Amino acid sequence: MAFGTQDDSDEVMNEINMTPMVDIMLVLLIIFIITVPVMKHSVNIDLPRANNEAQNIKPETLRLSVDADGNYFLNEAKIADEDLVPRLRAAAAIAPQPDLHIRGDKSVRYERVAQAMAAAQQAGLRKIGFITEPKN
Repeated sequence: MAFGTQDDSDEVMNEINMTPMVDIMLVLLIIFIITVPVMKHSVNIDLPRANNEAQNIKPETLRLSVDADGNYFLNEAKIADEDLVPRLRAAAAIAPQPDLHIRGDKSVRYERVAQAMAAAQQAGLRKIGFITEPKN
């Protein structure tokens, strides 16, 4: 019992299908046609030599500490509450603007640290960080 007719079409095809290879060659030809004129028509320019070292101007760091009694210390010097904003405003006017590191005693009320942050924001300081000690 045969399910189809037996023709001469069962022979092995011994010719290579050239269509995919021709497609690849045409794509490569188009790429080369586009890129070669770009590479040949460049303008010769004698560029100046420059030193490429980055200028590392590190901003000053202000240390604002709040002790257990709620007193403020700017760079280890005690400062009154009313003098805090003007001193921070003067520091914010310096270019590059200094970083402000706030260190608060663990027993101080959070209100005093929040007042220091508000004073820094009012003065225009943009880089504010908190200093903590790691657990041992």
